[in-house]
Amino acid sequence: MSLRTRVRRAGAPVGRPLRRAALGLRTRGWPAHSRLFIAQEGADWVLAYEARQLAKLASSLGIHVGPESWVNGIGDQSIFHESQFRLLLHPFKRRGNRLGFAYFHGRPGTPGMPEFDACYETLQRRHAEIDRIQVTNRAMEEVVLGTGVSSGKVHRIPIGIDVEAFRQRTPAAKRHARHELDLPESAYVVGSFQKDGVGWGEGLEPKLIKGPDLVVAVAERLRERVPELVFLLTGPSRGYVKAGLERSGVPYRHVFLPSEAVATAYEAIDLCLVASREEGGPKAVLESMAVGVPLLTTRVGQAADLVRHRSNGWMVDVEDVEGLVEWSAHVAEAPAAELEEVRRTGLATAEENSYEALRPRWRDLLDGFVEMPESS
Repeated sequence: MSLRTRVRRAGAPVGRPLRRAALGLRTRGWPAHSRLFIAQEGADWVLAYEARQLAKLASSLGIHVGPESWVNGIGDQSIFHESQFRLLLHPFKRRGNRLGFAYFHGRPGTPGMPEFDACYETLQRRHAEIDRIQVTNRAMEEVVLGTGVSSGKVHRIPIGIDVEAFRQRTPAAKRHARHELDLPESAYVVGSFQKDGVGWGEGLEPKLIKGPDLVVAVAERLRERVPELVFLLTGPSRGYVKAGLERSGVPYRHVFLPSEAVATAYEAIDLCLVASREEGGPKAVLESMAVGVPLLTTRVGQAADLVRHRSNGWMVDVEDVEGLVEWSAHVAEAPAAELEEVRRTGLATAEENSYEALRPRWRDLLDGFVEMPESS
Protein backbone atom coordinates (compact mmCIF):
# COMPACT_ATOMS: atom_id res chain seq x y z
CA MET A 1 0.00 0.00 0.00
CA SER A 2 1.42 3.39 -0.97
CA LEU A 3 2.09 6.17 1.54
CA ARG A 4 -0.54 8.32 -0.17
CA THR A 5 -3.18 5.59 0.26
CA ARG A 6 -2.29 5.06 3.93
CA VAL A 7 -2.53 8.79 4.61
CA ARG A 8 -5.87 9.05 2.80
CA ARG A 9 -7.35 6.10 4.73
CA ALA A 10 -6.03 7.37 8.04
CA GLY A 11 -7.66 10.71 7.42
CA ALA A 12 -10.97 9.30 6.26
CA PRO A 13 -12.63 9.06 9.71
CA VAL A 14 -11.93 12.76 10.22
CA GLY A 15 -12.39 13.90 6.62
CA ARG A 16 -15.85 12.46 6.07
CA PRO A 17 -17.55 14.22 9.00
CA LEU A 18 -15.84 17.48 8.02
CA ARG A 19 -17.04 17.15 4.42
CA ARG A 20 -20.57 16.41 5.60
CA ALA A 21 -20.49 19.41 7.93
CA ALA A 22 -19.31 21.62 5.07
CA LEU A 23 -22.10 20.31 2.84
CA GLY A 24 -24.58 20.94 5.62
CA LEU A 25 -23.55 24.58 5.75
CA ARG A 26 -23.79 24.97 1.96
CA THR A 27 -27.22 23.33 1.74
CA ARG A 28 -28.92 24.37 4.99
CA GLY A 29 -31.17 26.80 3.12
CA TRP A 30 -32.49 24.11 0.80
CA PRO A 31 -36.01 22.84 1.42
CA ALA A 32 -36.13 19.13 2.27
CA HIS A 33 -36.06 16.81 -0.75
CA SER A 34 -35.77 19.68 -3.20
CA ARG A 35 -32.71 18.22 -4.98
CA LEU A 36 -32.15 14.93 -6.78
CA PHE A 37 -28.76 13.25 -6.55
CA ILE A 38 -28.00 10.37 -8.90
CA ALA A 39 -25.40 7.85 -7.74
CA GLN A 40 -23.67 5.59 -10.23
CA GLU A 41 -20.90 3.02 -10.31
CA GLY A 42 -17.39 4.30 -10.94
CA ALA A 43 -16.94 2.73 -14.38
CA ASP A 44 -18.14 4.70 -17.41
CA TRP A 45 -20.30 1.96 -18.84
CA VAL A 46 -24.04 1.24 -19.09
CA LEU A 47 -25.05 2.63 -15.70
CA ALA A 48 -23.12 5.85 -16.25
CA TYR A 49 -25.01 6.36 -19.51
CA GLU A 50 -28.34 5.70 -17.78
CA ALA A 51 -27.41 8.15 -15.02
CA ARG A 52 -26.84 10.87 -17.61
CA GLN A 53 -30.17 10.10 -19.26
CA LEU A 54 -32.01 10.27 -15.94
CA ALA A 55 -30.33 13.56 -15.06
CA LYS A 56 -31.35 14.97 -18.43
CA LEU A 57 -34.94 13.81 -18.01
CA ALA A 58 -35.18 15.08 -14.43
CA SER A 59 -33.89 18.49 -15.46
CA SER A 60 -36.50 18.62 -18.22
CA LEU A 61 -39.16 18.07 -15.53
CA GLY A 62 -37.87 21.10 -13.65
CA ILE A 63 -36.11 19.05 -10.97
CA HIS A 64 -32.89 20.42 -9.52
CA VAL A 65 -30.15 17.81 -9.97
CA GLY A 66 -27.19 17.99 -7.61
CA PRO A 67 -23.59 16.88 -8.22
CA GLU A 68 -22.96 13.15 -7.94
CA SER A 69 -19.86 13.78 -5.82
CA TRP A 70 -22.08 14.99 -2.96
CA VAL A 71 -24.04 11.74 -2.62
CA ASN A 72 -22.12 10.39 0.36
CA GLY A 73 -22.42 13.60 2.36
CA ILE A 74 -25.83 15.04 1.56
CA GLY A 75 -28.78 14.93 3.96
CA ASP A 76 -32.52 15.61 3.76
CA GLN A 77 -32.58 15.31 -0.03
CA SER A 78 -33.41 12.58 -2.58
CA ILE A 79 -30.83 10.06 -3.80
CA PHE A 80 -31.41 7.61 -6.63
CA HIS A 81 -28.79 4.89 -7.11
CA GLU A 82 -28.42 3.48 -10.63
CA SER A 83 -27.67 0.07 -9.12
CA GLN A 84 -28.97 -1.66 -6.01
CA PHE A 85 -25.48 -3.04 -5.45
CA ARG A 86 -24.08 0.39 -4.61
CA LEU A 87 -26.57 0.85 -1.77
CA LEU A 88 -27.56 -2.59 -0.50
CA LEU A 89 -24.11 -4.19 -0.40
CA HIS A 90 -22.88 -1.58 2.08
CA PRO A 91 -24.08 -0.28 5.45
CA PHE A 92 -26.18 2.78 4.75
CA LYS A 93 -27.90 5.51 6.71
CA ARG A 94 -30.81 7.55 5.45
CA ARG A 95 -29.63 10.86 7.00
CA GLY A 96 -33.10 12.21 6.30
CA ASN A 97 -32.82 11.36 2.59
CA ARG A 98 -35.36 9.63 0.44
CA LEU A 99 -33.66 6.63 -1.15
CA GLY A 100 -34.31 4.90 -4.44
CA PHE A 101 -32.45 2.63 -6.82
CA ALA A 102 -32.65 0.61 -10.01
CA TYR A 103 -32.85 -3.16 -9.47
CA PHE A 104 -31.98 -4.30 -13.00
CA HIS A 105 -31.00 -7.88 -12.25
CA GLY A 106 -29.85 -10.09 -9.40
CA ARG A 107 -32.10 -13.08 -8.89
CA PRO A 108 -31.31 -14.66 -5.47
CA GLY A 109 -29.99 -18.19 -5.62
CA THR A 110 -27.97 -17.59 -8.79
CA PRO A 111 -24.89 -19.89 -8.63
CA GLY A 112 -21.63 -18.04 -8.10
CA MET A 113 -23.30 -14.68 -7.39
CA PRO A 114 -23.51 -14.30 -3.58
CA GLU A 115 -23.99 -10.55 -3.96
CA PHE A 116 -27.44 -11.24 -5.43
CA ASP A 117 -28.47 -12.99 -2.22
CA ALA A 118 -26.94 -10.26 -0.07
CA CYS A 119 -28.90 -7.50 -1.82
CA TYR A 120 -32.16 -9.42 -1.65
CA GLU A 121 -31.74 -10.19 2.05
CA THR A 122 -30.91 -6.56 2.84
CA LEU A 123 -34.01 -5.38 0.99
CA GLN A 124 -36.10 -7.89 2.92
CA ARG A 125 -34.85 -6.42 6.20
CA ARG A 126 -34.83 -2.74 5.28
CA HIS A 127 -37.46 -2.20 2.59
CA ALA A 128 -39.31 0.25 4.84
CA GLU A 129 -36.32 2.61 4.44
CA ILE A 130 -36.50 2.53 0.62
CA ASP A 131 -38.81 4.95 -1.19
CA ARG A 132 -38.53 4.04 -4.88
CA ILE A 133 -37.33 1.05 -6.93
CA GLN A 134 -37.08 0.89 -10.71
CA VAL A 135 -37.31 -2.55 -12.31
CA THR A 136 -37.04 -3.07 -16.05
CA ASN A 137 -39.16 -6.18 -16.55
CA ARG A 138 -42.00 -8.25 -15.12
CA ALA A 139 -39.80 -11.10 -13.90
CA MET A 140 -37.63 -8.81 -11.77
CA GLU A 141 -40.72 -6.97 -10.53
CA GLU A 142 -41.97 -10.26 -9.08
CA VAL A 143 -38.57 -10.90 -7.46
CA VAL A 144 -38.47 -7.47 -5.83
CA LEU A 145 -42.06 -7.66 -4.59
CA GLY A 146 -41.14 -10.96 -2.97
CA THR A 147 -39.05 -9.03 -0.42
CA GLY A 148 -42.19 -7.54 1.07
CA VAL A 149 -41.64 -4.04 -0.29
CA SER A 150 -44.82 -2.09 -0.97
CA SER A 151 -45.95 -2.39 -4.58
CA GLY A 152 -46.51 1.39 -4.65
CA LYS A 153 -42.75 1.91 -4.37
CA VAL A 154 -41.92 -0.33 -7.34
CA HIS A 155 -42.08 1.10 -10.86
CA ARG A 156 -41.53 -0.99 -13.99
CA ILE A 157 -39.65 1.17 -16.51
CA PRO A 158 -37.53 -0.50 -19.20
CA ILE A 159 -34.07 0.77 -20.09
CA GLY A 160 -34.97 3.22 -22.83
CA ILE A 161 -33.44 4.20 -26.14
CA ASP A 162 -32.34 7.51 -27.63
CA VAL A 163 -33.88 7.24 -31.09
CA GLU A 164 -31.99 10.33 -32.22
CA ALA A 165 -28.63 8.74 -31.42
CA PHE A 166 -29.67 5.31 -32.77
CA ARG A 167 -31.23 6.06 -36.14
CA GLN A 168 -32.38 3.64 -38.82
CA ARG A 169 -29.36 2.80 -40.91
CA THR A 170 -29.09 3.16 -44.66
CA PRO A 171 -27.05 0.95 -47.04
CA ALA A 172 -24.52 3.77 -47.24
CA ALA A 173 -24.27 3.95 -43.44
CA LYS A 174 -23.65 0.19 -43.30
CA ARG A 175 -20.85 0.42 -45.88
CA HIS A 176 -19.30 3.36 -44.02
CA ALA A 177 -19.46 1.55 -40.66
CA ARG A 178 -17.81 -1.55 -42.14
CA HIS A 179 -15.02 0.63 -43.52
CA GLU A 180 -14.56 2.46 -40.20
CA LEU A 181 -14.42 -0.80 -38.22
CA ASP A 182 -12.26 -2.65 -40.77
CA LEU A 183 -14.87 -5.31 -41.55
CA PRO A 184 -15.15 -7.01 -44.95
CA GLU A 185 -18.10 -5.68 -46.91
CA SER A 186 -19.04 -9.19 -48.06
CA ALA A 187 -18.89 -10.80 -44.59
CA TYR A 188 -21.90 -11.89 -42.55
CA VAL A 189 -21.25 -10.02 -39.30
CA VAL A 190 -22.77 -11.07 -35.99
CA GLY A 191 -22.56 -8.50 -33.20
CA SER A 192 -22.11 -9.28 -29.52
CA PHE A 193 -22.14 -6.04 -27.58
CA GLN A 194 -21.70 -6.38 -23.82
CA LYS A 195 -19.29 -6.90 -20.96
CA ASP A 196 -19.15 -10.63 -20.22
CA GLY A 197 -15.90 -11.13 -18.33
CA VAL A 198 -15.36 -10.87 -14.58
CA GLY A 199 -13.82 -7.56 -13.47
CA TRP A 200 -12.49 -4.76 -15.64
CA GLY A 201 -9.32 -6.39 -16.92
CA GLU A 202 -8.94 -8.75 -19.88
CA GLY A 203 -12.02 -10.71 -18.88
CA LEU A 204 -10.50 -14.17 -19.23
CA GLU A 205 -12.76 -15.45 -16.45
CA PRO A 206 -16.29 -15.69 -17.86
CA LYS A 207 -19.22 -13.92 -16.22
CA LEU A 208 -21.55 -16.82 -16.87
CA ILE A 209 -24.84 -14.96 -16.36
CA LYS A 210 -23.93 -13.04 -19.54
CA GLY A 211 -23.51 -16.27 -21.51
CA PRO A 212 -20.02 -15.88 -23.03
CA ASP A 213 -19.67 -19.66 -23.21
CA LEU A 214 -22.91 -19.79 -25.19
CA VAL A 215 -21.67 -17.14 -27.62
CA VAL A 216 -18.57 -19.23 -28.30
CA ALA A 217 -20.64 -22.42 -28.71
CA VAL A 218 -22.97 -20.70 -31.18
CA ALA A 219 -20.07 -19.22 -33.17
CA GLU A 220 -18.31 -22.58 -33.42
CA ARG A 221 -21.38 -24.25 -34.93
CA LEU A 222 -22.56 -21.31 -36.98
CA ARG A 223 -19.32 -21.08 -38.94
CA GLU A 224 -20.28 -24.37 -40.61
CA ARG A 225 -23.62 -22.90 -41.72
CA VAL A 226 -22.90 -19.29 -42.65
CA PRO A 227 -20.21 -18.39 -45.20
CA GLU A 228 -17.79 -15.56 -44.38
CA LEU A 229 -18.91 -15.42 -40.76
CA VAL A 230 -17.27 -12.68 -38.68
CA PHE A 231 -18.05 -11.62 -35.11
CA LEU A 232 -17.91 -8.01 -34.00
CA LEU A 233 -17.34 -7.57 -30.27
CA THR A 234 -17.64 -4.36 -28.29
CA GLY A 235 -17.34 -3.63 -24.61
CA PRO A 236 -14.63 -4.31 -22.03
CA SER A 237 -13.46 -7.62 -20.59
CA ARG A 238 -14.14 -9.83 -23.63
CA GLY A 239 -11.05 -12.02 -23.23
CA TYR A 240 -12.94 -15.28 -22.69
CA VAL A 241 -14.98 -14.87 -25.88
CA LYS A 242 -11.97 -13.78 -27.90
CA ALA A 243 -9.97 -16.82 -26.80
CA GLY A 244 -12.90 -19.11 -27.64
CA LEU A 245 -13.36 -17.60 -31.11
CA GLU A 246 -9.65 -17.99 -31.78
CA ARG A 247 -9.76 -21.67 -30.77
CA SER A 248 -12.75 -22.20 -33.06
CA GLY A 249 -11.17 -20.39 -35.98
CA VAL A 250 -13.95 -17.78 -36.15
CA PRO A 251 -12.67 -14.38 -37.33
CA TYR A 252 -13.58 -11.42 -35.12
CA ARG A 253 -12.97 -7.76 -34.49
CA HIS A 254 -13.02 -6.27 -30.99
CA VAL A 255 -13.51 -2.54 -30.62
CA PHE A 256 -14.19 -0.45 -27.54
CA LEU A 257 -16.41 2.48 -28.45
CA PRO A 258 -17.62 5.32 -26.24
CA SER A 259 -21.33 5.14 -25.53
CA GLU A 260 -21.98 8.00 -27.94
CA ALA A 261 -20.48 5.99 -30.85
CA VAL A 262 -21.98 2.54 -30.20
CA ALA A 263 -24.56 3.08 -32.96
CA THR A 264 -21.74 2.70 -35.50
CA ALA A 265 -21.24 -0.90 -34.38
CA TYR A 266 -24.91 -1.69 -34.96
CA GLU A 267 -24.80 -0.12 -38.42
CA ALA A 268 -22.04 -2.58 -39.38
CA ILE A 269 -23.69 -5.89 -38.43
CA ASP A 270 -26.20 -8.31 -39.94
CA LEU A 271 -27.42 -9.83 -36.67
CA CYS A 272 -27.31 -8.78 -33.03
CA LEU A 273 -26.88 -11.81 -30.75
CA VAL A 274 -27.76 -11.88 -27.04
CA ALA A 275 -27.06 -15.22 -25.30
CA SER A 276 -27.35 -14.15 -21.65
CA ARG A 277 -28.70 -16.24 -18.80
CA GLU A 278 -29.82 -13.18 -16.84
CA GLU A 279 -30.21 -9.51 -17.72
CA GLY A 280 -31.88 -6.33 -16.62
CA GLY A 281 -32.00 -5.09 -20.21
CA PRO A 282 -30.07 -5.71 -22.23
CA LYS A 283 -29.74 -2.36 -23.97
CA ALA A 284 -29.04 -4.25 -27.20
CA VAL A 285 -32.75 -5.10 -27.52
CA LEU A 286 -33.94 -1.57 -28.24
CA GLU A 287 -30.66 -0.37 -29.76
CA SER A 288 -30.76 -3.03 -32.48
CA MET A 289 -34.46 -2.38 -33.15
CA ALA A 290 -33.90 1.37 -33.41
CA VAL A 291 -31.10 0.93 -35.95
CA GLY A 292 -32.98 -1.74 -37.92
CA VAL A 293 -30.71 -4.71 -37.20
CA PRO A 294 -32.23 -8.21 -36.74
CA LEU A 295 -32.15 -9.26 -33.08
CA LEU A 296 -31.83 -12.80 -31.72
CA THR A 297 -31.98 -13.06 -27.94
CA THR A 298 -32.54 -15.45 -25.10
CA ARG A 299 -35.65 -14.93 -22.99
CA VAL A 300 -34.08 -12.64 -20.38
CA GLY A 301 -34.76 -9.27 -18.76
CA GLN A 302 -36.79 -6.77 -20.70
CA ALA A 303 -36.29 -8.83 -23.86
CA ALA A 304 -38.89 -11.23 -22.44
CA ASP A 305 -41.38 -8.36 -22.25
CA LEU A 306 -40.54 -6.53 -25.47
CA VAL A 307 -39.53 -9.15 -28.06
CA ARG A 308 -42.25 -10.97 -29.99
CA HIS A 309 -40.73 -13.98 -31.72
CA ARG A 310 -40.70 -13.63 -35.52
CA SER A 311 -42.50 -10.29 -35.28
CA ASN A 312 -39.97 -7.70 -34.06
CA GLY A 313 -37.09 -10.12 -33.45
CA TRP A 314 -36.33 -13.74 -32.62
CA MET A 315 -36.20 -15.25 -29.14
CA VAL A 316 -35.29 -18.63 -27.62
CA ASP A 317 -35.13 -20.04 -24.12
CA VAL A 318 -32.06 -19.52 -21.95
CA GLU A 319 -29.19 -21.90 -22.77
CA ASP A 320 -30.87 -23.09 -25.98
CA VAL A 321 -27.70 -23.23 -28.09
CA GLU A 322 -29.46 -25.25 -30.78
CA GLY A 323 -32.15 -22.62 -31.07
CA LEU A 324 -29.61 -19.79 -31.22
CA VAL A 325 -27.73 -21.57 -34.02
CA GLU A 326 -30.86 -22.43 -36.01
CA TRP A 327 -32.42 -18.98 -35.82
CA SER A 328 -29.07 -17.29 -36.54
CA ALA A 329 -28.83 -19.37 -39.71
CA HIS A 330 -32.48 -18.64 -40.48
CA VAL A 331 -31.90 -14.88 -40.31
CA ALA A 332 -28.82 -15.21 -42.53
CA GLU A 333 -30.94 -16.92 -45.20
CA ALA A 334 -34.22 -15.05 -44.68
CA PRO A 335 -35.82 -13.27 -47.63
CA ALA A 336 -35.73 -9.48 -47.71
CA ALA A 337 -39.49 -9.20 -47.20
CA GLU A 338 -39.33 -11.09 -43.87
CA LEU A 339 -36.43 -8.98 -42.62
CA GLU A 340 -38.20 -5.78 -43.68
CA GLU A 341 -41.34 -6.67 -41.73
CA VAL A 342 -39.29 -7.42 -38.61
CA ARG A 343 -37.36 -4.15 -39.08
CA ARG A 344 -40.55 -2.13 -39.35
CA THR A 345 -42.14 -3.74 -36.29
CA GLY A 346 -38.92 -3.44 -34.31
CA LEU A 347 -38.69 0.27 -35.04
CA ALA A 348 -42.19 0.76 -33.65
CA THR A 349 -41.17 -1.08 -30.47
CA ALA A 350 -38.09 1.13 -30.10
CA GLU A 351 -40.12 4.31 -30.55
CA GLU A 352 -42.66 3.15 -27.96
CA ASN A 353 -39.80 2.75 -25.47
CA SER A 354 -37.70 5.81 -26.25
CA TYR A 355 -36.55 7.91 -23.31
CA GLU A 356 -39.08 10.54 -24.33
CA ALA A 357 -41.91 8.00 -24.55
CA LEU A 358 -40.99 6.71 -21.06
CA ARG A 359 -41.05 10.22 -19.60
CA PRO A 360 -44.54 9.78 -17.99
CA ARG A 361 -43.40 6.63 -16.20
CA TRP A 362 -40.35 8.41 -14.81
CA ARG A 363 -42.50 11.33 -13.74
CA ASP A 364 -44.69 8.91 -11.77
CA LEU A 365 -41.61 7.45 -10.06
CA LEU A 366 -40.16 10.86 -9.18
CA ASP A 367 -43.47 12.35 -8.04
CA GLY A 368 -43.40 12.43 -4.23
CA PHE A 369 -39.75 11.37 -4.25
CA VAL A 370 -38.29 14.77 -5.07
CA GLU A 371 -39.79 18.22 -5.40
CA MET A 372 -40.88 19.12 -8.93
CA PRO A 373 -43.04 21.85 -10.46
CA GLU A 374 -46.72 20.91 -10.71
CA SER A 375 -46.78 21.84 -14.39
CA SER A 376 -43.95 19.49 -15.42
